[in-house]
Amino acid sequence: MKGNSKSIDGALERHPHPSYPPPHPNLYIYLFKGVLGEKEEALLGPEFIGNWVEEGSSFLFFSRPPSRVIADLLHVRPDLELEDRFHFTYEDWQGGGLEPLVIGPFLIVPPWHKGEIQGDLIPILLDPGVVFGNCLHPTTSACLKAIALASEGTPLKRVLDLGTGTGVLALAAAHMGAHEVLAVDLNPLCVKTARRNVRLNHLEQTVRVLHGKAEDASDNTADVIVANIHYEVITELLNTGMFCNAGTIIISGLLRSQYSDIKDRMEHAGFLPTREWDHEMTWFTVLAVREPST
Repeated sequence: MKGNSKSIDGALERHPHPSYPPPHPNLYIYLFKGVLGEKEEALLGPEFIGNWVEEGSSFLFFSRPPSRVIADLLHVRPDLELEDRFHFTYEDWQGGGLEPLVIGPFLIVPPWHKGEIQGDLIPILLDPGVVFGNCLHPTTSACLKAIALASEGTPLKRVLDLGTGTGVLALAAAHMGAHEVLAVDLNPLCVKTARRNVRLNHLEQTVRVLHGKAEDASDNTADVIVANIHYEVITELLNTGMFCNAGTIIISGLLRSQYSDIKDRMEHAGFLPTREWDHEMTWFTVLAVREPST
């Protein structure tokens, strides 16, 4: 991991999940124009791993070439169009992330890891599956540090995590004392992955994962809102006043020019930046609090 994150070795205290299977070493990905439904996924055989739906297309992941499954699928769904196919190792697809990482006070642990968990860190079991969000991206790392820093002031209480991905930021908020966390993502595969990670960490009573747009959570008030999502979505949420009821916001996933604009909009909405992170002046993250009324 770049920056302040690092791998863990040495004497540890307890095994995370010794019977958990490791990820499949190879990924075979088929890109279709058209959307495959959840009921149809059940027909894709034992090699099927997941379906990433994006902008009218489906990326189907398999652990090995799926023999006649693709031909049978096209026979049943002639409206689908096979556009491309890819082969990656799991490690190449995720860019690493097969070993535990220290980020701030957290120890991010793959559940298949055979070592033990270091006692002075907060362990988060994380199986990213084929979803991006294994904490190797600098925006995820910065958001984890921001959550830890936000918890040093007033208690987190109720947290809203927009664009939860693997659910790691929602899990971090719960570990830092949040009483209730609502995690939202538009992608069905992200929702499945986040729910699996909630169960792995036994946080079902604290973290709830919702399938939907960020705007769908506008009726849910929160003390802290975390948004590691697209610039256009953040802009819309600021324009519609979704952040107005929160006392603390963490915004990330922004390039330099985008961050300058979001910072202006955020300050106009009454938020004062208290800490900023940047990765090589490319990716920006900000922790801001509502300015006290005069």
